[in-house]
Amino acid sequence: MTYAGDLSPTQAWEKLEQNPKAKLVDCRTRAEWSFVGVPDLEILGKKPLFIEWNTFPHGTPNEGFVAELRDAGVADDDEVIFLCRSGHRSIGAAEAATADGVAKAYNVVDGFEGPLDEFDHRGSKGWRALDLPWRQS
Repeated sequence: MTYAGDLSPTQAWEKLEQNPKAKLVDCRTRAEWSFVGVPDLEILGKKPLFIEWNTFPHGTPNEGFVAELRDAGVADDDEVIFLCRSGHRSIGAAEAATADGVAKAYNVVDGFEGPLDEFDHRGSKGWRALDLPWRQS
């Protein structure tokens, strides 16, 4: 594994709750943030960082991802938790952060919406399914 590890959404919430230096990076696209919803960390006195791993509408890699991460205030000693739709893009984001010196970069397994189910729908797993705080943007 080329990043600190995988966390369940509940474990991610606990890290965000317990560590003032823990940050959540939602690396989905602008369209996903707008139409699906976003994690809500207000009760923790925090805000998620919104940095696309792939750009919308083309789906091409965001070549400035690490620079945007650093511009958003991510430091090498922060715990940085990456969240995408289903826990796949966030692996790449965690690997990129680790390669740039972030020692504690984590991936959220099942992401915000979870994998496709037998009916090709999402939502039975992930952040929202566990009823962790979120809001429609």
